[in-house]
Amino acid sequence: MPDPLILVVEDDLNLAKLTEYNLNRAGYKCHLSGTAEDGLEQLSKKSFDLVLLDVMLPGMDGFELCRKIRQHQRYKDLPIIMVTAKGEEIDRILGFELGIDDYVVKPFSPRELNLRIRAILKRDRRQGGKMEELLKAGNLEVDLTRHIVTLEGKELVVTLMEFKLLVALLKRKGEAQSRERLLSDVWDVDKSINTRTIDTHITRIREKLGETGRMITTVRGLGYKFEEKEGDDHAG
Repeated sequence: MPDPLILVVEDDLNLAKLTEYNLNRAGYKCHLSGTAEDGLEQLSKKSFDLVLLDVMLPGMDGFELCRKIRQHQRYKDLPIIMVTAKGEEIDRILGFELGIDDYVVKPFSPRELNLRIRAILKRDRRQGGKMEELLKAGNLEVDLTRHIVTLEGKELVVTLMEFKLLVALLKRKGEAQSRERLLSDVWDVDKSINTRTIDTHITRIREKLGETGRMITTVRGLGYKFEEKEGDDHAG
């Protein structure tokens, strides 16, 4: 499983950089946004596993950003932790009413923040939440529950066989798969179907994915592999 990607919405650049450093050490990847508006834009471009959200932001504040996130069907289950200097009870209550998952008051220790993030991400896995329902690679998402494929936040039109083939490749990302194995996964080994049918569908999928289609690599003499290479990861 790739490192979880966290969106850090924080206008204090020094604090944002320090948070990024500590989270990277803990095994997470981060994207920093200095405003709520930029945070919303990044959410539309990439698939994040969690949002760290400051309350006091220039322009739109963190509460309003949280409200907008929860109003969007795509992000309604996205975990949010508010990180703020405002520790009054009324602020915590408002945050939870808006749908945040946790609330951390500044100053906080990197260890505490890491433990809270880990607890939320583990909870989502146990509950069969977003992290297990989505297969992700860079700016590509395959939603197993709703049976849709999105690229950079835009839904793609794919056939049932293309969808099943893409799922098979993503579930064993980085693993070389023979045409016969893919045929078994997608068509339940109908011997009347030639394995070269896989090649035709792979070509169509690559065309629909554009630049992201390069992640599907040909393994000469065997079949295919979905390979998320360095530099492709979370490309927007």
